[in-house]
Amino acid sequence: MEKDIGKIKKNDAADIMIKIDDFGGKPGLTIREYITSEKYTGFTKAGTRIPAREFNNFKELINSIDPEDLKSEDSEEKEVKEKTIKKKGDSSKKKVAVDENPDY
Repeated sequence: MEKDIGKIKKNDAADIMIKIDDFGGKPGLTIREYITSEKYTGFTKAGTRIPAREFNNFKELINSIDPEDLKSEDSEEKEVKEKTIKKKGDSSKKKVAVDENPDY
């Protein structure tokens, strides 16, 4: 038994795929990353599987998330931190924002 539920675009090269499957004779929900590139196209090791017996608990947890909690403060889309870099041959310092959670 295998049923594709859908996909969510992660970036230009990757999608998050959601499907119901029967792995090792045990049904469950599989959430995995799928990559499309010149070098490799297919599922990666990144992902998780929710056993069927835990699905209602998983669904309850997901439904308990308030969409407002997913909005960033001060309209910032990504968490950033300041990083000080020193230019070669320059005594001045420049502060730049560095993405702590890059979207690969």
